Amino acid sequence: QVQLAESGGELVQPGGSLKLSCVVSGGTFSRLTVGWFREAPGKEREFVATTGWSTGTTYYGDSVKGRFTISRDNAKDTVYLQMSDLKPEDTAVYYCEADPAIITDARFAKTWGQGTQVTVSS
Repeated sequence: QVQLAESGGELVQPGGSLKLSCVVSGGTFSRLTVGWFREAPGKEREFVATTGWSTGTTYYGDSVKGRFTISRDNAKDTVYLQMSDLKPEDTAVYYCEADPAIITDARFAKTWGQGTQVTVSS
């Protein structure tokens, strides 16, 4: 059974940067697509980014394109989300998910981590 553990969320000022990590266990990491979603209070869970098990396959949500970068380290079974030029509207709980297929709609994701809080505020 695949398990996910996110870390790296914290309070950061607008314009700042932050790097989140998602460690995957219990599955064949190199055959999993791992993605990031976020959920702000009162809003639906939103797709942020995903990376397929084939190196170089990445997709981003429109609101983060050009500011966030997803990457994976197959040797460490870890996926990262590098976030830059952070805005107050990026404030949310960030979750990672894993699936053999690419998932960009939270309704179809089956395996989630516990989430990590990112707060962008001065």
